[in-house]
Amino acid sequence: MAVLSLPTVNGDRLNASISRLAKVGKLPNGEICRLAFTPEDLQARYLVQQWMVEAGMTVHSDAAGNLIGRYAGTVDSAPALATGSHIDTVPSGGPYDGVLGVLAGIEVVRTLRENNLRLKHPIEVIVFTDEESSMIGCQAMAGTALLRSPERYQPKIGGSIQDCLEAIGGNWKGLASARRTREDMAAFVELHVEQGAVLERTKKAIGVVQGVVGMLRKTITITGQANHAGTTPMNMRQDALVAAAQIVLAVQQIALSMPSEPVATVGSLTVLPNAVNIIPGTVELTVDMRDLSQECLNEMLERLQQEITAIAAATDTTIELTPGLSVRPTLAAPQIQATIEAVCQDLGFSYCLLPSRAGHDSLEIGRITDMGMIFVPSQAGLSHSGEEYTSPEQCTQGATVLLHTLMRLDELYPC
Repeated sequence: MAVLSLPTVNGDRLNASISRLAKVGKLPNGEICRLAFTPEDLQARYLVQQWMVEAGMTVHSDAAGNLIGRYAGTVDSAPALATGSHIDTVPSGGPYDGVLGVLAGIEVVRTLRENNLRLKHPIEVIVFTDEESSMIGCQAMAGTALLRSPERYQPKIGGSIQDCLEAIGGNWKGLASARRTREDMAAFVELHVEQGAVLERTKKAIGVVQGVVGMLRKTITITGQANHAGTTPMNMRQDALVAAAQIVLAVQQIALSMPSEPVATVGSLTVLPNAVNIIPGTVELTVDMRDLSQECLNEMLERLQQEITAIAAATDTTIELTPGLSVRPTLAAPQIQATIEAVCQDLGFSYCLLPSRAGHDSLEIGRITDMGMIFVPSQAGLSHSGEEYTSPEQCTQGATVLLHTLMRLDELYPC
């Protein structure tokens, strides 16, 4: 069956759902605050669950509190084709981040049901728990959660992760039961707003995501000697801030020199004593490096360590590097990328290939099954902001690509 002869999503209904959910947790200034485990989060989860049931899905929650709607396929033993995202927000969020992926998944099921269609594979629409903070939902499902370290999952609202999970129907002690495998999930495709400006600037309708980048974060502490800014000659100084400035430039140059076009950022600096007439004695700064290639990240780190050694010697300072976050990248499955591209071509939607340089639930789910992501534009690249905006037409286009991608994957993956 040709793609263009397949059913189309109801864009008006999809965007009405987005608008309705945006009212939950909306602040007077227009921003949305729907932190995981709050009453607003619970209200949103209940509303989404209602929509899942009305769309003809059976719904349950796993031990991580992930909300899972399932639309049965025609082959009972077939593994699921899964989609979804999250509905929790940052403290000053907008209406599209995460939400689009969940509600587009529901709209896909609505469309199939209205056309009396069932795929061979069941379709699952997943609302992952606490993506914006701990990522406990996707990590539990991927089997990467730190089961012996509940303190690593401190909820933003306070309290323990054990109590928070219990409030949404989860169970920390049973967290291992949330783990999924390729045997019961054939593939996962996440629709998401880009959260950047590449699609808008290149005037492309769809982003075919190549993968979710890995991340390395380090804290660098530079120790020099605080001293009088007026009485200490320039050639006798141990200026920690001068060393820090050289590290900032080195981080930038390392990223610019790599052929895979990674990103690297010094985002935080603490200067002591931080006084106008005192040479800085101590500086602490952070480095965040991201790329699709773990080999690239390793090389960047090695080059940074070499630069640090040279800068310490040149500035007569002591520089220590402390490990922080380390997350391996996850590449999108080639066959899913190719399917999304083919759908865009058949639908006449312009597209480009690009990495996701922000973290997503797909990062973890791609460790246990084939993963793909579809991006739609974010106006001005804004995200994690009450001003984030993706037009109704763009949301509908993304949901349409998701529908047709899942239908093609149904033919591609064995039952």
